[in-house]
Amino acid sequence: MKALSLNIVTPNGSVYEREDVELAVLKTTAGEMGVMHGHIPTVAALNIGHVKVNFANGSEYIAVSEGFVEIRQHKLSIIVQTAEPATEIDVARAELAKSRAESHLSSEDDNSDIYRAKRALKRANNRIRVANMQ
Repeated sequence: MKALSLNIVTPNGSVYEREDVELAVLKTTAGEMGVMHGHIPTVAALNIGHVKVNFANGSEYIAVSEGFVEIRQHKLSIIVQTAEPATEIDVARAELAKSRAESHLSSEDDNSDIYRAKRALKRANNRIRVANMQ
């Protein structure tokens, strides 16, 4: 089976690279998308979620924030604000971020940025969920 190369990039640089990807499953704004070698060139927006990377000897999960994916026949480039392989997620830190976001959402303070707190809660819940997938 022919393989894809995958590169996941954040503003801080590349956080995940792999040359032997047989299938990558992404959560786009239009729904879930599977990508294999030879896929039609595509650009799509990504939701907060995870990327499942399948290769010959197994699979890995990477938690990602919102961003974009560029698909070419032999290469997959994912550009997001944040990305963490499931094995590197600090669950205690994610739980703390979740608690802070929930606290902001339950606050009666008019100065609280509800939109930002909701996004932080989504990211924290996603990181916790992906960490448990490993």
